[in-house]
Amino acid sequence: MQDVRLIINGKKAGLESVRSAIYQARQNSDIDVRVTWESGDVSRLVNEAYAEDCKRLVIGGGDGSVKEMVDALMQLPENKRPELAILPLGTANDFATACAIPSESFAALQLAQTGTANFVDCVNANDQYFINVASGGFGAEVTTNTPVELKNFLGGGAYTLQGLIQSLNFTPYKGELLMPQMSLQGGAIVGAVCNGRQAGGGQQLAPSAFINDGLLDIVALLDFPKEDVLQVIKELLDPEMSGAYVKRYQVPWAEWSSEVEIPTNLDGEPIKAKKIRFEAVTGAIKLVLPEYCPIIR
Repeated sequence: MQDVRLIINGKKAGLESVRSAIYQARQNSDIDVRVTWESGDVSRLVNEAYAEDCKRLVIGGGDGSVKEMVDALMQLPENKRPELAILPLGTANDFATACAIPSESFAALQLAQTGTANFVDCVNANDQYFINVASGGFGAEVTTNTPVELKNFLGGGAYTLQGLIQSLNFTPYKGELLMPQMSLQGGAIVGAVCNGRQAGGGQQLAPSAFINDGLLDIVALLDFPKEDVLQVIKELLDPEMSGAYVKRYQVPWAEWSSEVEIPTNLDGEPIKAKKIRFEAVTGAIKLVLPEYCPIIR
């Protein structure tokens, strides 16, 4: 059994189910608990744990909390970063779900105490770090504004793209996507840079992605004429297809540049920039995972 320190989102710390799970897990081994209150607390508490030589940290929260933890860990020396485990407490928990980390709190804490840590990748985006998915353009606007029916668009959705885009009066972002030995120019409606497989509450964006292969899975939906909407839907619904309008690539890095700021969402954290370089950081984090995790190879 591994003694661990739990850093938990303050909004979730008072849940009776969580408190009960912690008390139950403490019958197996020690669990220290630290609670966040305001912005910057995760980074401060990670630095505190590092100074006290904690070997394994658990982040209790959703995808945004996991992103904060990864960002903080990446500021520490590579060979001295504590191992990371996840107690899923968010609304969607897309990354934890794709990793097959238990959603039930006691089971997740048991895994945190007994599981094996595996080296996995994270992604550097303009000197910020994330571990699951970045979405840009229309996708970031969907995630930030959070209507459920619009989030469904990211998964190929039940709505016609033509009607949805016209209803929003959406204008594609013009720019260039640069990747090793190739580039893509033109208007993009939505783009996703994936280390993990899903976002938006279970929407499978990159079902072939692995978190330890050193590669980013890029998905981009390009501007299209209204008469080709059925072709676009066909391409969106086939995760193996890189067609005329839905482009899919696996690359170690990619750089998007535009003359205007592109709204981008990094695991729930909104940013804006005219140029963003995404780069896989191989084996950067030691993540506690189930024995048969489906997204490691």
